[in-house]
Amino acid sequence: MSIPRRYSYAEIKRMTNSFKEKLGQGGYGSVYKGNLPNAIRGDGEEFINEVNSISRTSHVNIVNLLGFCFHETNRALVYEFMANGSLEKFIYEENYSKLGHCHLGWDTLYQISLGIAQGLEYLHRGCNSRILHFDIKPHNILLDENYRPKISDFGLAKICHRDESTISLFGARGTVGFIAPEVFCRNIGVVSHKSDVYSFGMTVLEMVGGRRDTMASANRTSEVYFPHWIHKRLELQEEFGLPNIVNEGDCEKARKMIIVSLWCIQTDPSNRPTMSELCPGEPDSGY
Repeated sequence: MSIPRRYSYAEIKRMTNSFKEKLGQGGYGSVYKGNLPNAIRGDGEEFINEVNSISRTSHVNIVNLLGFCFHETNRALVYEFMANGSLEKFIYEENYSKLGHCHLGWDTLYQISLGIAQGLEYLHRGCNSRILHFDIKPHNILLDENYRPKISDFGLAKICHRDESTISLFGARGTVGFIAPEVFCRNIGVVSHKSDVYSFGMTVLEMVGGRRDTMASANRTSEVYFPHWIHKRLELQEEFGLPNIVNEGDCEKARKMIIVSLWCIQTDPSNRPTMSELCPGEPDSGY
């Protein structure tokens, strides 16, 4: 595991040509392209937390932190450059014409979902300390030139001992639509690694549905909550009516992703699988 290098603010400014090329916006700051090539991300009050969290990791599905800058009020994180940017750009139908993208295909989507699962499994079990991300969503999944997914943005992450089954939080954290219900309503259950499992399930559902807010147009005249809609179709063994399914292989991959995601988004955290149970090698793995 390589140790992130500390850069001066002058070096960061020089790398980015005075922050000339903005790539996007992260949860705690702007993302700029540098000439290493690396992505430079200015951060806020969660800066030290992110450096501390991600410097403990080394996995093919976790974004690689190359360095950081902490000089007076100037703070930045230096990441490896991800050529294809965020998964968010590729899964929503609204972006196909606007950004010139097309559907990635079900084999690629399936492999991306599997890579995210393996990255999360590593955070939960593969590190010396357990890392809970608390903000898994398409925007925080970056894709390299081969569309390999890498989990990013650890500003909300919590580090805990591997034998800790629950953690304490002061206030909800995460993104609406992906936050596990127990994070903002403690009567439902305890906050734990199962909260990341819920967010993973909602992310996979958005990959399947190709729409924001997990809404699906059932008959072009009315809209229903996508998880309920797709669960009903699964129960009735009806066709999913999803885009770009051209053969039985596509249908089977979509079906597996749907089953996995519905398993993950159950309201009671105790009914959700662990990420280890989802990954290949387990007898009842969803993949």
